[in-house]
Amino acid sequence: MDSLLIYGSYGYTGRLIAREAVSRGGSPVVAGRDRGAVRRQTDELGVEGRTFDLSDDVSAQIKRFDAVLNCAGPFVKTVNPLVDACLETGTDYLDITGEFRVFERLRQRDDAARAADVTLLPGVGFEVVPSDCLAAFLHEQLPSATELTLGVNGNGPLSRGTARTFVEQLGSDGVVRRNGRLIKVPATFRTRAIDFGTGPEHAVTVPWGDVVTAAHSTEIDSIEVYAAVPPWATRAMAAVDSLGWLLERRPVETLLKRVIDARVDGPSAHERARDTAVVWGEAVDDSTGHHVRARMRTPNPYTLTVDAAVSAAERVINGQNRSEPRLPAGFQTPSTAFGSEFVLDLEGTTRELLETTAETDGFNRSAVGSDD
Repeated sequence: MDSLLIYGSYGYTGRLIAREAVSRGGSPVVAGRDRGAVRRQTDELGVEGRTFDLSDDVSAQIKRFDAVLNCAGPFVKTVNPLVDACLETGTDYLDITGEFRVFERLRQRDDAARAADVTLLPGVGFEVVPSDCLAAFLHEQLPSATELTLGVNGNGPLSRGTARTFVEQLGSDGVVRRNGRLIKVPATFRTRAIDFGTGPEHAVTVPWGDVVTAAHSTEIDSIEVYAAVPPWATRAMAAVDSLGWLLERRPVETLLKRVIDARVDGPSAHERARDTAVVWGEAVDDSTGHHVRARMRTPNPYTLTVDAAVSAAERVINGQNRSEPRLPAGFQTPSTAFGSEFVLDLEGTTRELLETTAETDGFNRSAVGSDD
């Protein structure tokens, strides 16, 4: 991957991605605003490095590259200058965001990206590769689906960057999709029981990126995403929601971020090897009552992010070099770019069709299994 620039390459996830890219025989250019961190990384990996801030002339820094992979969060703050530069230079853009606002912002730039012949492919990590591919799979089983529900269960430790993004989102609203529109809802809008494979678990709605990406991938107009949490955590989330006015105050946010910077790095290699995650999904046609459910098991979210991000970047660059089909220009999701099976190409990921009442070719498909 001689034509890939990884921005934010020295953060926890960026380091893992850069190492994986090199281990696969690539030579990405690592980049960020911390000169010392970039230099240490170039010495470690034997690759070229660049130091620049996103307030600099970003276009001049990226114009020689086929693709940029943004690993610098919070992405709501880094996406605009990088995408502006990509559209100016004709450089494809990827990132590992999970922030729904970033997905919506890039979706709204679809026309500009098509005009510039640039692919915008956010979310090539755990958020949202498994859930987006599962949503596309469910839609393939039930093309008439009008409602989509997704659930995520992953309880491993967070990286510093993810924790800082979480702090910035404390006290903010949740979001669901209703009839094609994003609707703000309270942080604990709804709860339900979801079987992630070991019996029903308590889950609560979360503002996962699929409220934007799955709608683009499937054209389903009503989408909710849930995360497994203990019942007490739902009450805590409601309390945090009621204290949003306090958490939005800069001194509190700054203090929390200082604690994170001092105490948080990310899961160890042992923890990544041990931890797993599960994504569950259900698509429903509300006019007929037909439904389909499926479940996906993945490695640790950071492990999957590394594999997915490097694999996606390889495919984008191979398309630029014509060794693989060129990706369409414009806003893409992992499944629209690579198909619903992309996630199954990643190591340690499996998918199970649990139940379907959908009719195919005039025959009612019998249930494969049930999570009720």
